[in-house]
Amino acid sequence: MRPYGVWAVISPFNFPLVLAAGMAGAALLTGNTVIFKPASATPLSGLKLYQAFISAGVPASALQIFTGPGNVFGGQIVKSRDIDGVAFTGSREAGMWLQRALIGTQPWPKPMISEMGSKNPVIVTEHADIGKAVDGVVKGAFGYSGQKCSATSRVYVHERISAEFQSALVGAIKQLVIGDPRERETIIGPVISEKALTTFREAVSLSVRGGGRLLTGGSVLDGGIFSRGYYVSPAVVSGLPPNHPLVLSELFVPFLILDTFSNLGEALEKANATEFGLTAG
Repeated sequence: MRPYGVWAVISPFNFPLVLAAGMAGAALLTGNTVIFKPASATPLSGLKLYQAFISAGVPASALQIFTGPGNVFGGQIVKSRDIDGVAFTGSREAGMWLQRALIGTQPWPKPMISEMGSKNPVIVTEHADIGKAVDGVVKGAFGYSGQKCSATSRVYVHERISAEFQSALVGAIKQLVIGDPRERETIIGPVISEKALTTFREAVSLSVRGGGRLLTGGSVLDGGIFSRGYYVSPAVVSGLPPNHPLVLSELFVPFLILDTFSNLGEALEKANATEFGLTAG
């Protein structure tokens, strides 16, 4: 039960305070020192957290903060002999690269704690309460504009209720208020960056080219408040084959894929046909 030493803490943009505070706080409480790297898209939140730690009495020598590109920071961290552990929350791609690089460059095994992405499924059986199922799917898929690793990405609906569920889902999505996230009635705010906007656009285009059917949304919004951020209308697509790249890849934007099943075994097989594992419903 002794401290390891120096921990690198790398946090994501989507929950820039709570996830950074959890990782850095745990390392500090157990006697380690921390080099903290907030996401390059949300450095101000990281700086405010750092100031809170220091103001509360954490010695400045025990907590350092760096801002800037993640790949540059990660490339230095994994090579440093003075790093004793890494705590990371972010994409699977970045997390797996960090882990492999840490193993490949350090003189002995060092711990890495990582929480990465997913392509989360939901199964809606023929016995489901459709209203509750739609409510859960809408909140799971489009809360925080789909920008969370636990976001619902795929929905498998029993073929007997698929038409009813689809109609109710599309109707509920059309009622969502898109706008300024500071306003109480807003449900869908902007995506984080121009890169995320490009991801959304490409996903919509690729889904249509791949034989999918766009059931609702999929547009980029402009004018008024929409000109002050990257706003999109949440997209729902059906008809994509199970091996389509959009079915297999995490997007981190408000983009939902619908499919059907005839029995529970088939539903479970489709839900589990992924290299990810995080949440399900």
